[in-house]
Amino acid sequence: MWHKIIDVYDWFGELGERIKVVRDFNKAAKFAFVSGQAPTLLQVKTTKGDSNYRHAFSKWMAGGFRIKALSGQSLPKNQLIEIARVVLDNEELIRKLVSLGWDTLEVHDNKGFKGVKFPLKDYAKIGGFLN
Repeated sequence: MWHKIIDVYDWFGELGERIKVVRDFNKAAKFAFVSGQAPTLLQVKTTKGDSNYRHAFSKWMAGGFRIKALSGQSLPKNQLIEIARVVLDNEELIRKLVSLGWDTLEVHDNKGFKGVKFPLKDYAKIGGFLN
């Protein structure tokens, strides 16, 4: 019976860590926008994700890490990719996202229906030797 309590604690602990990652990202993005360091306000939320990008640690129905660019205009695909590169080029962040169950990085603008998505496992450099 006691192992069930540990399982529940671990589940809520991981959920709390996922919430903290989203909250910290949104807080940093807001600061960067308000201080003029970033031209666009970004906001993250968890979504369903893409089932084709699932991995062993994916959270069921919560594998998407969606960044919405609140730009006030429709952004071209190359700018959405540029926003995604901020995350994709940070291996430590990618590994954290994967370990917490996210499998899909999505970037969308707040106008129109354009967006791009990436499988996080392809950017985590999983399976190699550590340097």
